[in-house]
Amino acid sequence: MAESWKQAKASDVTVGEVIRTQSGDIVTVSRIEESFMGNEAMIAFIEDTSERWYKRPSRRDADLEIREQ
Repeated sequence: MAESWKQAKASDVTVGEVIRTQSGDIVTVSRIEESFMGNEAMIAFIEDTSERWYKRPSRRDADLEIREQ
C-alpha cells in the first residue's frame, strides 16, 4: 500500500509524527526544539533513533507533509 501524506505547517507537527520537508528530508520527530537558536520564528525537529540522530531546522510557517497512519 502506498504511503499517504497530508499538507501541514511546521508549527502543526507533534512528537512521534513522520514528516517530509520541502527539501525531501524525512524525519521521525523525537523532539521539537522551540525558538531554534533564539529565533521565535524557527523550530528544529530532532530525530533520535537507534538508526540516526538528525536535527532539521524549519521556519514555523513552512509547508511540509505529515505521513498519515
